[in-house]
Amino acid sequence: MGDTTQSWSIIIFCYNEEGTLRSVIEEVQSFFAIIHCVENEIVIVDDGSTDNCREIVRQAAETFPNIRPVYHPRNMGIGAALRSGYAAVRYDNVSAVPADAQFNVAELIPYAILANKTFVSFFRKENTIYSFSRNVLSYVNRRLNAAFLGLRQRDVNWVKVYKRAALQKLNLKMKSSLVESEICAKLVLQKNQMIEMQSVYLPRKAGQSRGASLPIVLRAALETLKLICVVSLYRITRSRK
Repeated sequence: MGDTTQSWSIIIFCYNEEGTLRSVIEEVQSFFAIIHCVENEIVIVDDGSTDNCREIVRQAAETFPNIRPVYHPRNMGIGAALRSGYAAVRYDNVSAVPADAQFNVAELIPYAILANKTFVSFFRKENTIYSFSRNVLSYVNRRLNAAFLGLRQRDVNWVKVYKRAALQKLNLKMKSSLVESEICAKLVLQKNQMIEMQSVYLPRKAGQSRGASLPIVLRAALETLKLICVVSLYRITRSRK
């Protein structure tokens, strides 16, 4: 490509992660320094936290000029947090990382320069941390993605790297966490190359994971049907162009 640097937007999405949020901010700042990225920003989406996250975000934004806070008035879920982050970003390469510090931000370093028509999908080789029900939900999600969306992806629910220009063209419909499946399926239909890379799923240092309760599983099932319709319609629309 000839590029020596590319601009970066990293989203940190958080909900009651006061124990690890500061360390993730520091990891992202270190990442920018290591790749010599001058044009950069951290978009922190606080999804209605009830702990000290909002104050941590406020203090960080006063300290670092590249931090841009986005506050949700109440907890709206990971899908809404991701969509708010994606809507706010301004730079070329975009990645959303959780504030729970279970993703090592340094894993982004090899992709400091990302070609157009390309996106990166990190996958966790094995997940012994998730509950049985959450692992089943992830497995079913992968199988449905392959069968109905043509999306053969090891781990659609982990960290990605996208080109902002590609994201802006997608006209996203999903509001739940399945927005990531929608993004990836549409990018593949647009003939983008998906690079899958194994990632280490770090153990939690603080806070507590929100498991997949029965209402969450049922809601995910309904959302999956909607996702299939959304992507099918997108496929038909593209085939007519």
